Amino acid sequence: MDKTARELLAEMQSVDIRTVDPSTLQDIRDVKIDSSLTTEQKMVDYLKQIKNPYCYKHGKYIVKISYTEGGGSLNERLESYLRSLV
Repeated sequence: MDKTARELLAEMQSVDIRTVDPSTLQDIRDVKIDSSLTTEQKMVDYLKQIKNPYCYKHGKYIVKISYTEGGGSLNERLESYLRSLV
């Protein structure tokens, strides 16, 4: 039985960076987006290249991204973090 898109996304999101095999992850530095594509085509192309938008590599580092509903924007979080450093 084929998995639904929701099931595939949940599976991708649940990857544990402590146990994932780095050789199975794409390096985001290798992802190239064609700016002549439409927004939808760019998204599809990005997903095809990165394989898992929640967990990928940047060089020797493994990156895990998660989102929380109502958790504030990235800009708000960065601003809050920078204010905490001062």
